[in-house]
Amino acid sequence: MTERTGGGEDLRMAEAINDIEGYLLWEAEWERARGQAEEFCARLPWLTDSQREDVVRHYCRERREVSRSYLERVAARSASLRAEYEGVYRTLRRRMVAALLGVGALEVLTLAVLSLSGSAPGVP
Repeated sequence: MTERTGGGEDLRMAEAINDIEGYLLWEAEWERARGQAEEFCARLPWLTDSQREDVVRHYCRERREVSRSYLERVAARSASLRAEYEGVYRTLRRRMVAALLGVGALEVLTLAVLSLSGSAPGVP
């Protein structure tokens, strides 16, 4: 039976998995771009083999640059949204704690008033 690893090792494992997933997604994007470039070249039968390879190479390079730019924008927006949502969560958490403390204080006050009114002399 294996023991659970520490938090640091779990984090490194998660980062490694994310890196592998990113690599595989990038390779799939590269293959998709190459396939589209080859399909495009197939519609241009007058291209020589060297011209065809040149068009494929240029298309793939352009597609890679566009994809990288897009992914960088998505990553920046994700980071922005994460910061925004974390701020909203902190505010909500503070409000909930304040509300629970308020309800608890009100409950204690109500119990204190009820216990004082029930133990006062001359009250039936």
